[in-house]
Amino acid sequence: MKIIFIGDITGRPGRRAIRELVPELRAEFKPDLIIANGDNMAAGAGLTVPTYQEVLENGVDFLTSGDHIWDKTDIFPILETKSEKLIRPANYPERDPGRGYEDVAVGKNRVRIINLMGNVFMRANLVSPFVLVDHILSTPDCPKIVLIDFHAEATSEKIAFSYYVDGRVSAVLGTHTHVQTNDARILAGGTAALTDVGMTGPADGVIGADKQVIVESYLTQMPWKYEIADGSVELSAVYLELDESTGKATKIELIKKQLKATEQASLAD
Repeated sequence: MKIIFIGDITGRPGRRAIRELVPELRAEFKPDLIIANGDNMAAGAGLTVPTYQEVLENGVDFLTSGDHIWDKTDIFPILETKSEKLIRPANYPERDPGRGYEDVAVGKNRVRIINLMGNVFMRANLVSPFVLVDHILSTPDCPKIVLIDFHAEATSEKIAFSYYVDGRVSAVLGTHTHVQTNDARILAGGTAALTDVGMTGPADGVIGADKQVIVESYLTQMPWKYEIADGSVELSAVYLELDESTGKATKIELIKKQLKATEQASLAD
């Protein structure tokens, strides 16, 4: 099975990259499934119903999220509807809207997509992802192909978690920090691992935000408003090949594509 996972889609530039580059990805890699992290799709924080529908219409098959999932409340009904293609981190309280994993039919196979959030340096102190993943993987109907979006800040937590589930899942792909790391590998037990997939959005900002605003905030220590950066746009992703009979990874490859800088009146949503 061939899967592409696209890193954090950020604002309108990120959604434009999806619209313009996903057809190119499909032609080049011929994936059976395209998953993306949509935690920052609406002006850099959260999702709205229109942005959710837009990326699905432009070729993404399923969306994961992260700590910004609660920023736009109009997405809550989408989270609550099981037929929709969006999950939130599983280690939020069960009473919260939505679900933390989903089994997706891909041809004759099922793929379990799990969304988990780390605890180190994150805003919320949630149920340990190390504990919770054991429960999610222990369900009697768990398919052999399992992919985890591990939305976390600390590289040490991401790497440790990858080793913890090695041999039990197909891939652990880190998101949240918006910088693609160069450590794509297949661990001894057959699990593909990457500390961070990177960001899909403005290439000329500070992890998607206007660089002047961020630099000024460091100089002054004053509060600042998130503004999406202008300029060139990039897509960061990872390509996986998985053995359908065992669920183990046989290939992992980094993807980085860039759109040419264009004049834009405004990239704010």
